[in-house]
Amino acid sequence: MSNPVFYAAPESIGALCPGARFSLDGAEGRHAATVKRLSIGEPVDVCDGAGLRLTCTVTNAEKGILTVQVEAVLPEQKPAVEFTLVQALAKGDRDELAIEMATELGIDAVVPWQAERSIVRWKMDKAVKGPEKWRQVVVAAAKQARRATVPRVGELAGTAAVCEHIQGADLALVLHEDAVDSVATRAHEWLLANPDAKSTVARQYSVLLIVGPEGGMSAAEVEAFVAAGARRALLGKHVLRSSTAGPAAVVLLSQELGRW
Repeated sequence: MSNPVFYAAPESIGALCPGARFSLDGAEGRHAATVKRLSIGEPVDVCDGAGLRLTCTVTNAEKGILTVQVEAVLPEQKPAVEFTLVQALAKGDRDELAIEMATELGIDAVVPWQAERSIVRWKMDKAVKGPEKWRQVVVAAAKQARRATVPRVGELAGTAAVCEHIQGADLALVLHEDAVDSVATRAHEWLLANPDAKSTVARQYSVLLIVGPEGGMSAAEVEAFVAAGARRALLGKHVLRSSTAGPAAVVLLSQELGRW
């Protein structure tokens, strides 16, 4: 069984070696010592959220502070293909559900998108508070999944900014019900042109997934994305909710591109 995970600032654990001791305090220390009630001798992983995992043993547990001894330092290799989910804002917290599930499934970054048909609007203070809330969601989901890496959360993007993300990606897929080719077909075609994408020694590739709001993407948005270099891709014969499409695509691509 995997160890429970808690996060610490990279600068506080980056130089630790086996045998070193470290005290986890703050919100994470309270969660570990007071909420989870970890006790002396129990195994625990302390991660920096950027891929460094320290396998530790609890040596002391006080109110709000957990002290551990480092047993092993395990830096995780970055995936050969990085996944970014551009998720349109959606009502009923469906956007947050989407990024939560995508985080558990291994997404590397998420970008909130203010689509034309998004019922939810992030304006003024919400444009600042919204991404921060998303960061809290992905941290909690990463901890639940016991990941050493916490997905990055981008700033709120409009359609023009999404086009810039597309231009910077090696493969960008617009998940759309009117597409002809499936996500698997698009991935297979791309992999034939980039056979080293499954290699752990190749350069890192980037794949962008774009999911619209509950009302769907407008024709103008789809046209703009395709003009920027994205490809339409189909997820089966049924229409998926905004909260389901992204995680479903992550599963398919993780299999097709060798991440799983």
